[in-house]
Amino acid sequence: MVFRHSRSISKKPEGQPTRGKTASNRLRRVDNFILLYEPALLTRTDGLFAASLFVDLGYGFDARTTLESAERFRRLNPNLRILGVEIDKERVEAALPFADEKTFFRLGGFNLPLQAGESVRLMRAFNVLRQYEEKDFAPAYERLAQYVLPGGLMIEGTSNPFGSVWAANLARMMADAKWKMEALVFSTSFRMGFDITDFQAVLPKNHIHHVVQGDRIYDFFEAWKRSAAETSHFKVFGLRQWFVAAAEALAQKGYKMNLQKKFLNKGWLIWEQT
Repeated sequence: MVFRHSRSISKKPEGQPTRGKTASNRLRRVDNFILLYEPALLTRTDGLFAASLFVDLGYGFDARTTLESAERFRRLNPNLRILGVEIDKERVEAALPFADEKTFFRLGGFNLPLQAGESVRLMRAFNVLRQYEEKDFAPAYERLAQYVLPGGLMIEGTSNPFGSVWAANLARMMADAKWKMEALVFSTSFRMGFDITDFQAVLPKNHIHHVVQGDRIYDFFEAWKRSAAETSHFKVFGLRQWFVAAAEALAQKGYKMNLQKKFLNKGWLIWEQT
């Protein structure tokens, strides 16, 4: 298989610098979700997966998110190759002292700076596309699709400053080199309680401007709010129990929810896309 990125590589990074401010462990819940959702993706060694990378796109002012992910993911796969990508040259130079034979930091943007023989098994792009116009969403996804192996995954979304609340698209790379939106994931650590409106503020770019009457995401949130109201008596047993009960009520309204307790009990609501 030959990836399209091998045909022409633009040296100038495509995109805009992120704000870059990231608290320690801001993306811990994102990584832990992946470890629970699909650990096999991190350990695959068949074919091109043997040399494939986890890519942390837009890691920010310092290398902490990439290095924290390396520590978490390598508990499962000690040989996992990891690439941190930044569009800001100074940020890359600041991260280089932390590079080693399996951990790389390179200058790049949506045109990922991969080397010959490299490809991507998993990509995380958090707090990146939120600063773009909605019209830029699809082109960014299309550009990134050139680098991901069939069966690979991208988790792309936005979190609050400490990562206690986030929402993300889970996109799967198909055999035809196109993305399939697999799920929209909502995450809470319950530290801020359980308020559904908190998730609206961190919706991914393709949804955040569509919470208006008549749009699918608006209907989903209205149904979720009704489900939370209908199950509010579960609050006496704790926020987690209420969160689970609201998800089950949402599923009864016809939404395709992943009701596995291993996700819901940890504060991950997965709305499977069809």
